[in-house]
Amino acid sequence: MTIKDTAEEWQVKASRTPFVGNKTSVRTDDVVMPDGTVVHRDYQVHPGSVAVLALDGEGRVLVIRQYRHPVRHKLWEIPAGLLDVPGENPLHAAQRELYEEAHVKAGDWRVLTDVYTTPGGCDEAVRIFLARDLAEAEGERFEVSEEESDMELDRLPLEDLVRGVLAGELHNNCLVVGVLSLHAALNGAGLDALRPAEAPWPARPFES
Repeated sequence: MTIKDTAEEWQVKASRTPFVGNKTSVRTDDVVMPDGTVVHRDYQVHPGSVAVLALDGEGRVLVIRQYRHPVRHKLWEIPAGLLDVPGENPLHAAQRELYEEAHVKAGDWRVLTDVYTTPGGCDEAVRIFLARDLAEAEGERFEVSEEESDMELDRLPLEDLVRGVLAGELHNNCLVVGVLSLHAALNGAGLDALRPAEAPWPARPFES
């Protein structure tokens, strides 16, 4: 048996958008259940995101520490950001985020994994890239603001992050998924077996 998620769409009798924000919105769909009943499903409509697990030559991961107001925590994370334009090439977005948040460029890019962050209440899809062959980016640093103005930047050993995830000390979704995926790849088929950087992404189709 092939273990694989499959696309499926149940009938929607009606749909409305009671809230529209700057980047996301909330939608209410009236969905027909298998028994014929109709139920309301509220969920956040999200443009999609990219994240970058940047691994240096010493086996350290580039991480940032940032305040996240909804959970009232400063979280250790990996560079990440929204797909700003519908159909945007996710690799280009990832390269932009790595530059803006860490002033770093990478010579080697692979797809590490694709995830739906909270499919019970949000349609956000995230592509997590593995970036290697790191170097300082040219030019001036990107000017940050708001929460990012307090952001800390570090490079930490992968094994320390794996330990922190399993100990329940690190909670950011992209960091947790990225770190454990990298650990699995290193102890499995190897990094060269990962998908190429511009592998198809049905959740957020794009043009190369």
